[in-house]
Formats: sequence, structure tokens, C-alpha cells
Amino acid sequence: MEVTGACNLRCRMCLVRYAPAISKKAGALSYEQFLELVDGMPELRRLTLQGLGEPLLSPHLLDMVEHAAARGIDVGFNTNGTLLGRDVAERLVAGGCGWLHVSLDGATAATYEDVRHGTDLRPHPGQFERVVSNLRGLVEARAGSGRPRIQLVFVAMRRNLRELPALVSLAADIGVDSIWVQNLSHDFCDTDPSGSYREIRQYAREEAVFGHELDAAGAVFGRAAACARRLGVELRLPRLEEPAGSDEGPGCTWPWTSAYVTHRGEVQPCCMVMGSDRAMMGRLDEASFEEIWQSQVYRDFRAALLNGEPPDVCRGCSLYRRVF
Repeated sequence: MEVTGACNLRCRMCLVRYAPAISKKAGALSYEQFLELVDGMPELRRLTLQGLGEPLLSPHLLDMVEHAAARGIDVGFNTNGTLLGRDVAERLVAGGCGWLHVSLDGATAATYEDVRHGTDLRPHPGQFERVVSNLRGLVEARAGSGRPRIQLVFVAMRRNLRELPALVSLAADIGVDSIWVQNLSHDFCDTDPSGSYREIRQYAREEAVFGHELDAAGAVFGRAAACARRLGVELRLPRLEEPAGSDEGPGCTWPWTSAYVTHRGEVQPCCMVMGSDRAMMGRLDEASFEEIWQSQVYRDFRAALLNGEPPDVCRGCSLYRRVF
């Protein structure tokens, strides 16, 4: 669930940078909408409270975490970490947050701040140190409980890839549980090259690691993996090339097991598509989630993923192509 569409950053690889700004008030999912959807799913097992916006900008986020955790749901979210102060960290621990993913796209301030700009589209000095400090505070706040599980998320791009081994060392020093390295989520090949997605499409073409400079990227991944083994850090690395043929079934299982709901109540098959105009299964102000989940539109989307002719929006998806 996208609890807010607003964000306090404008990161180079995110659609938020290239789309009209959304205010904190306009972007917030109401607590009533949250309750209606979550409590309408008695068998819900895992809940991610995020989307394109920064979850900690939601005025209801902590209440949402506590409500879901009290239901026995494994709840967590991804955050850029800039607003993850000690008071927030302590309430997340007390409220039963199961996992927290914090984005850290560099091991130095220069590289990190070159990726994650402020709303003025410029680097903000001191931001890297604030996020690292907030991570240390979160690790201290959960001492003795082991929850939430803390994972760093590193988006591999040509501009930051060289710092991955150093990030592994930093992660070990901070005391997080794991690092998840991922490629850019989409190449936007299904969009008009001169249309509204042209800027992020161009960025993906210039910065994507998969399919480019494979030897150099593989060497960096190898050094990072060796460092992780030496320091005892759990490290997940993505593929750099699409597998030639696969007996693994569809590259994506989202449409059978999960769904993504935007702060506007739009139901989408996943969070990878970035942009509700590219794949929408229905709207919650027009039908219930159960009706949308069982609809012919959803059935046709699932069938396309199985017959070798996926929907256009899936063709450029890193998860579907198994390079995420």
C-alpha cells in the first residue's frame, strides 16, 4: 500500500523526480482507507507500507504499523532514512515493525548525495551522515529484540557501482542484517521515447548496469561478495544478464500472490511499473478489492504472463527479465 505519494527527495532513478510534485496533504492515504482495505483481508500475511513516496511523511504510518502488527501481519516498509530519527525508531520497535529497508546508494557522501537529491534537484550536504546516524540509532533501539530486521538497499548504477565493496564494510560497522543490491527496476521500453516517461527512460538507458560493462560489474560484485563473506554480512546480488531460457515458470509471481494499491486507490499488479497509467486493474472507489482481484482484466493479465506474450509493461521489467 502506498501510504503517501509525497516525497522529500528527488532521486535520479525514481519517477518522482520526473513527475509533478505531490503535496504531503494530497498524497496521504487516509487511515480509514487503510483500515477498510487491510481489515477486509482476514488472511493477509505480509504488508508493505510504501510506494513512490516516502512512507515517513504519512501522518498515519506508525499507527498503521501498530495496527497491522497487532493483527499478526508481517509489516514493514522501505524508507530513504532521512526522517528515521530515534523517537521514530523506538516507536517502530515497540509497535512491532517486522522489517525495515533503508536506501543507501553509496558508501561516501559524495556518491550518495549525487544520487539522492533534495526537492531542489541538488545534493544536500550532511544528508548521508544523517542517514548513517539514523541507522545506528535504529540498531541501538532494537537491541535485544532483533526486530525490525534491517536491510540496506543499494540500487546498482554505473555512477555508484564502484562503492559497493565499501558499502559492505560500512554495513558491517553499522550492524545491519543484510544488503540487497538491485538493478534499476525498469527500462521503460514500452513507453513513447518522446512522451512523459522520456527522461527516466533516458536515465535508465545511460545508467543501467545489466547488459552493459558486464565484466567490470561482475568484478565489483565479486569483490563485494568476498568482503561480505569475510565480514559475515548477508549480501544479495542480482543477475547481470537475462538467463537464456528458463524452466522456472513466469519471471514474476506478483499477480497471483500480491498486489499494489496507490494512495489514490488504484489497484496495480505490482509496484515495479511506476505509473498507474501503464497498468491498472481497477479502482477501489468503483469496486471492492476482491472484485478487482477476480476480474477478467486481472485474469487476462495473469494469462499473458504464462503464454510467452507478456503485457507490454512487463517486457522491460527487471523482475520479469530476472535481472532485478
